[in-house]
Amino acid sequence: MDEGGGIENRCAARHRGFESLPLRQLQTESEKMTNKSKPRKSWQEKLADSKDLPKVQKVTKKMSKRWGTGTVVIPAPKEVDEIMRGVAAGKLITINEIRAILADKHSATIGCPMTTGIFAWIAANAAAEAAAEGKKNTTPYWRTLKTGGVINPKYPGGVEAQKKLLEQEGHKVIQKGKNHVVVDFEEHLVEL
Repeated sequence: MDEGGGIENRCAARHRGFESLPLRQLQTESEKMTNKSKPRKSWQEKLADSKDLPKVQKVTKKMSKRWGTGTVVIPAPKEVDEIMRGVAAGKLITINEIRAILADKHSATIGCPMTTGIFAWIAANAAAEAAAEGKKNTTPYWRTLKTGGVINPKYPGGVEAQKKLLEQEGHKVIQKGKNHVVVDFEEHLVEL
């Protein structure tokens, strides 16, 4: 018998990319990989992780085709949450308004559309997670709409849960094609 524990073990190891390691060493390598895997962060932990943000950067050549020239602010997740948290009952905000507030705050030309949307999604899930834990005064994420007053189907509870919350606050929601839209949402936008 060879040091690798037999031909079967060497073949199995070869398929995993560890062709020259003996079985004992393979087991040790496997244990190391298992120990490296960390438990997933909660939504609230993701929201609190600033990732060395905010940052203001020059708009890249690739981005300039769509967004023009100048600077872009990549916000911290908490900044997006703070804006969403400030929307009172009966009022609404869109991702584009959040981006404009962030750009103004950081003296940038635009707020990053991708990270702002991602951080709004994280804030929404963190709020739902906190509410499930019994915490009060969570971020009213259902008041943050997509462009055109469209309800974000990726937020917790999906469209139906958000529709119910928006209707409780006096808004009318209708279906337009695949989307659900708040009627006359422009009349209820927060003042910038």
